[in-house]
Order: sequence, then structure tokens, then C-alpha cells
Amino acid sequence: MITVRSVEEMRALGAAWRAAGKRVGFVPTMGFLHRGHTSLMALARPRCELLVVSIYVNPLQFGPSEDLARYPRDPEGDAEQCRAAGVDVLFLPDALYPDGFCTNVRVSGVTAAWEGPLRPGHFDGVATVVARLFGIVQPALAVFGEKDFQQLAVVRAMTRDLALPVEIVPGPLVRDDDGVALSSRNVYLSPEQRTRARSLHRAVALLRSGSPDAATRVARGRDVIESDGIDYLCIVDPLTLEAVTTVDRPCRALVVARYGSVRLLDNAEVLP
Repeated sequence: MITVRSVEEMRALGAAWRAAGKRVGFVPTMGFLHRGHTSLMALARPRCELLVVSIYVNPLQFGPSEDLARYPRDPEGDAEQCRAAGVDVLFLPDALYPDGFCTNVRVSGVTAAWEGPLRPGHFDGVATVVARLFGIVQPALAVFGEKDFQQLAVVRAMTRDLALPVEIVPGPLVRDDDGVALSSRNVYLSPEQRTRARSLHRAVALLRSGSPDAATRVARGRDVIESDGIDYLCIVDPLTLEAVTTVDRPCRALVVARYGSVRLLDNAEVLP
């Protein structure tokens, strides 16, 4: 595995590989890697000839009240996990955006509800950094986890609408042994909060089947959530992310709840 820190060097490598007909796979991350991230690498590895993983804590997707400096980091441990996963290139840009950078990529529609209004500008930051990374790495495919289901929808829409030649591969949500969805932010949970956070998995599992009336299922799931506050619990169309009233096709249950200052996301497929 080689480590690349220069945008120019990474772009030159990506261009050379594409010109040579090499199939490049890409997993963009913000680091502090866990089994959820390495599962995405494992999904990409057999689909490509060269695997690139990037680690960059993107300031554009953090709001004014969100502490960028507090985001957990473990560069040495991250590099070791990438090496063990068979990564060919670890892209660790010292600076991703050039001086005078003035472009903002905005995706509408799938950002209209849920995380969009609660975190203004967040998905603009996600779409902008992913578009720039795609331009630098020039991958044939990129893997994004279903744990951040709305983010996955944003990346899919952006890639489609800008006609970017990148196949978006979804990676299944990965849970810890106690059922809590793996997240870098789980490290901030106290033992008591961690115990209550298990209820999110129970809630979305309850929504997977039952009455065709979406409100009935949501009410049943809300009853089991133990948290300091529920930002939303909903059943949505998996493509548009619009709330549904009747579960008459495969849908998605989304939930975000707060534990102290930590917001945890979870989701699950919902069947008629």
C-alpha cells in the first residue's frame, strides 16, 4: 500500500490508471475506521483492480454548532486497517480544496426532509467533497454505506445528474454485537447511553413488518425508543425519501435520536 498526500499526485495516478483501462474502486471516508468501513473495502476489492481509500475530515459538511475539531481521529490505526483490507492507495490529502475554491454542489429533492433541514448545508458539503474526490481519483466505482441512507441517496442523485462515470455501490449497514449501528461517533456514548441506544435497532426492526398503515408502524416503533429525544422516525420511499402513508412496496425506515450531544442514525428495509 502506498500513501498519497498530494492532490496533484493522486489525480495523476487516477488519470494514468483510467488511460490504461484499469478499473479503480474507491471508498471515501472521514477516518476513525471501524468494521463498517472495512466492510465497504471488502465489497469493493473484488470489483476492481486498484482500490483507493481516502481519509479526509471534510469541513464543508460540519455546521456552525458541530465541532469539527472534536471529530475522532486515529491515523495510524486507520492506515493499518487499510493495509489489512488490501487497499492499494491510501489518499490522505493535507489540503483537498485549493485557494479560492468557490464551487458548491447542491442536490435538491432527496435533501428536502429529515437531515436536510436539521443540518443546513451538510449535504451541500457532502456532494461537493464527493464530486471533487471523484474528479481527483477518477474511479470506476465507489462504495457508500447504507447506514447513512440519505447521504447515499444524495450521492446517487449527484452522480446521476452530473453524468459522472462512477458506479455507486451500496454497502449494507453493519451492527455491533449489541445491535447498535457502527459509527465513529459511538465512542462518545457513555455506558448508560450505549445501553439505551440499542433501542434504535429494536425500533426499526419493529417497523420491518406489520400493518400497511405507515403511521401505525411508526407509532409502534416510537414506543420502544429510549433516548433523550427523537429527531425523526419515519417510513420513506427508498428513492425519493418522501414519507409514505401506506407500505405497499419495499420502503425504508429511518430514525435519528439524541443521546446527550450525540445524534445516532439507524435504518432498515421495510416490507409490505
